[in-house]
Amino acid sequence: MAQLIMNDRVMDDIASDGLLNEVKHYWNKRAEGYNDVNVAELAGDKRRLWQDVILHHAPKKPLLNILDVGAGPGFFAVTLAMAGHNVTAVDATPGMLAQAKNNADVYGVDINFVASDVHTLPFPDNHFDVLVTRNVTWNLKQPQAAYQEWWRVLAPGGRLINFDANWYAHLFNAEARAGYLRDRQNARRLKINDHYANTDTVAMENIARALPLSREIRPEWDRRSLLACGFNQVFIDENIAENLWDDEEKINYASTPMFMVVAEK
Repeated sequence: MAQLIMNDRVMDDIASDGLLNEVKHYWNKRAEGYNDVNVAELAGDKRRLWQDVILHHAPKKPLLNILDVGAGPGFFAVTLAMAGHNVTAVDATPGMLAQAKNNADVYGVDINFVASDVHTLPFPDNHFDVLVTRNVTWNLKQPQAAYQEWWRVLAPGGRLINFDANWYAHLFNAEARAGYLRDRQNARRLKINDHYANTDTVAMENIARALPLSREIRPEWDRRSLLACGFNQVFIDENIAENLWDDEEKINYASTPMFMVVAEK
């Protein structure tokens, strides 16, 4: 049965930090709607697609010790636990963890859920074979420090597998802004669901303006930062969305394609 552990000291630090608390509050409100997306992914073909990509880039061991950072409603955690691996999932948002625990129960998998800030993890050095994360790094207050912390908890030869995009670059870059507006127009023209219409755009843009990675050109920033943290090798795939996104996602985010970064300790 899935269990939940609280990293109380770190959670108190989040509550006292204005920006971190604002990010936590935003995603707590989004938990139910975001869970609907994860539930559909778990029930459909995407679960196997993501599983195959992650395990292809993971160390070749029959039983992996995996950490899902910023786990949200638990799509990665449940997927990888269903594949037979030991999974720990971390998130700072109580609403997300509640949804993730429910999804783990639905699929009958045992996952260790931990409520903690992802910048300061309550795990020993050299502990995990794989650290996976999706759409998390962009909304971190101190992404370089987070990468250094993730390096710490990975075992030698362990791999960080990070999926992200240049979310909210359109707030600081005119070309990105034009692309963002074009994506919104295409969603309306093709009469598909505009994914940004389901969010509190004003609140998220206000948060994004205060986050450092909104201004950076990625994934080149990630390559430099990961090497500076001590990772030995960094592999980047800027076309991974072609294999993992459906047509609706490709239209919604045409100007902000997802990339994958794999870094080995």
